[in-house]
Amino acid sequence: MIVGIISDTHDRLPLLDKAVKRLNEEKVELVLHAGDYVAPFVVPRFKQLKAHLIGVFGNNDGDKELLKKRFTELGAEIRGKFAEVIVDGLRIALLHGDEEELLRSLIDVESHNVIVHGHTHEAKTYRKGKTLVINPGEACGYLSEKPSIVILNTRTLDAKIIHIE
Repeated sequence: MIVGIISDTHDRLPLLDKAVKRLNEEKVELVLHAGDYVAPFVVPRFKQLKAHLIGVFGNNDGDKELLKKRFTELGAEIRGKFAEVIVDGLRIALLHGDEEELLRSLIDVESHNVIVHGHTHEAKTYRKGKTLVINPGEACGYLSEKPSIVILNTRTLDAKIIHIE
């Protein structure tokens, strides 16, 4: 399966629109969002997404109940601060990453095939033993000025960082 990975949209609507367009162009079947949408008014921008969305909350998300309600109305899932997603037999941990000790522990024990997190706004992928760790960077581009997402092929475990232009 082709999975799109996004994080840290931070209300930046024009770049979120570009990210959704690119995810659709990549024909992703599932999108994992590692949090920091920020405000509920961003939710309608995900309506154009042609894939199912599963997300978690980040440390900057405001009205969590309204965010959850709006995403549910779109058919998307916001599962709280942590989600375990099983795709093609892979155990994927999805969290924002602001709880650094928890993130480090998950990575160190290699409990999942893939760990997806955001928070640092730095796009990178690496392996720790049998675990692939993915941070898609920031879709908003506020800190790096290089807005990015990741495309993951679950069959090959190839993770590609894509910069949004």
